[in-house]
Amino acid sequence: MRAIDLRSDTVTRPTPQMREAMARAKVGDDVYGEDPTVVALQQRAAERIGMEAALFVPSGTMANQVALRTLTRHGDIALAGEGAHLLVYEQGAASALSGLQITVLGRGGLFDGSDVRRNVTPDESHYARTRVVALENTHNRGGGCVFPLELAKDVAGAARELGLAIHMDGARLFNAEVASGTPASAWAQLCDTVCFCLSKGLGAPVGSLVCGSRERLRELHRARKLLGGGMRQAGVLAAAGLYALEHHIDRLAEDHGHARILAAGLARIGFEVDPPPETNMVCFNVRDTRGFLAATRARQLLVNPVYEGRFRAVTHLDVSRADVEEAIGRFEEVARSGVR
Repeated sequence: MRAIDLRSDTVTRPTPQMREAMARAKVGDDVYGEDPTVVALQQRAAERIGMEAALFVPSGTMANQVALRTLTRHGDIALAGEGAHLLVYEQGAASALSGLQITVLGRGGLFDGSDVRRNVTPDESHYARTRVVALENTHNRGGGCVFPLELAKDVAGAARELGLAIHMDGARLFNAEVASGTPASAWAQLCDTVCFCLSKGLGAPVGSLVCGSRERLRELHRARKLLGGGMRQAGVLAAAGLYALEHHIDRLAEDHGHARILAAGLARIGFEVDPPPETNMVCFNVRDTRGFLAATRARQLLVNPVYEGRFRAVTHLDVSRADVEEAIGRFEEVARSGVR
């Protein structure tokens, strides 16, 4: 029985065409700014989302952390949505590395301008200063939901009114673009910094880009060096990213379609799917977390719990329509065995 891996879109493997591009990449020492493929990737990334400059970093976590570090000072407060990746999944890096406190806003990863206004600290000597508001698009723990552009504009209006910087954790920003029809640049123009991952839905093996102004790039570069993110002949990785930007964005619609088919199948079997998938994530509830995990693993069906009683299945480049149909069949076997 072949494994069907729905744990995350990070499990994708480079396609043969992507591997060929990596093998042919021209390289140099990127710490000296001499890797031509990295330079080309950075230029293409900035152009793609309508910002002035971009910096290639090893991971999405590092992208978030170098951005936050350049936008804040130790002791400051960052505002972020409930369940934000930078709060839940980054080992407390914002506080450990940059001395930040995180104030949580809204529900399910979404919030508005009034939430921002209510949670900004007074500009008095007693209080830590609120410096930045962080959006996440799409929102991981929110089931891959898109942060609506009009809501983002409302948040941005409040942030500018209050003198706050804006960062967007756009790890899956192109999923949001494809699902909503809103260009990534429309969100990016509201922000001081934006990052996106190459190694999730876009299918590259490694890397993220953090984008901003040319002026800010110098500080982003310093922060990357401080956090150990300087890479040498990184063009072999950058080539995969360039290939992904050229060939793997439009195909995200296929993943979204597969997620809807999977969600419908799970609902038919009797699982509660919540929320309905907007992009490539299907979240559903179970009664017996350990039993369900053991039963699915026994059938070579790999899904991860988000927390007790809740699982997430993620469609991606390496999951075909046939895989989705097979996965539904295996979920049905689990349910028939009495494990839900």
